[in-house]
Amino acid sequence: MMNRDALVAACDRELAAERFKDYTINGLQVEGRETVRRVLSGVTACQALLDEAVAWQADLVLVHHGFFWKNEPVAITGMKRRRIRTLLAHDISLLAYHLPLDAHVSLGNNAELARRLPFRVQGCADGETGEGLLWLGSPPTGLDARGLAAHVGQRLEREPLLVQAPGQGEIRRVAWCTGGAQDMITAAWKAGADAFISGEISERTTHLARELGIHYLAAGHHATERYGVQALGEWLAGEFGLEHRFVDIDNPA
Repeated sequence: MMNRDALVAACDRELAAERFKDYTINGLQVEGRETVRRVLSGVTACQALLDEAVAWQADLVLVHHGFFWKNEPVAITGMKRRRIRTLLAHDISLLAYHLPLDAHVSLGNNAELARRLPFRVQGCADGETGEGLLWLGSPPTGLDARGLAAHVGQRLEREPLLVQAPGQGEIRRVAWCTGGAQDMITAAWKAGADAFISGEISERTTHLARELGIHYLAAGHHATERYGVQALGEWLAGEFGLEHRFVDIDNPA
């Protein structure tokens, strides 16, 4: 059992949350009971995940996608009211980390994706942002674009969408950023990557990939971001002797 505020402070320090210019609140978003014994984690603080937390009698819900995003309506009505009411009625805290959980060098989404694929990490190429969000590395040898897509699909248990650039050949350098990072494709190309992997694709991404000459794989926003929050939850359990359970609420996006 651990004090809630001490747990939040430990996560804030480990993830260096204050370093990021994000478009949501990183850290404690909804305050529940003062002590924490059970932590339930998931990708998004949707109603289905919150219902699982209630059923498991969790003290704290840990997510990558929480509440209170920039430019969304501020009124607590409808769906948002139901979600927050569920937490408050059962005295459950909500703890969320967005960009800090993407970038962390060992617990983050990018690090965990590299571990699962597996890629040999060579560094980051973030330009002026310095937030560690675009990762570079080398894939298993002997893979062309279609081979890389098949490999990613097998490892993540979900077939990625492949936009194949003109030309063939072995992929020697790959760049990746999980989730909705499709617009980092230009930075990936400038960094000399032969292929770029993110979660989502936009209409413009196809044309950029073809005209820049870089293969692009949309491997799924949810599929690429299932792992960081699990790693953070397991870190909390190991460091502080808490119970941790991850619940995967499937999402095809």
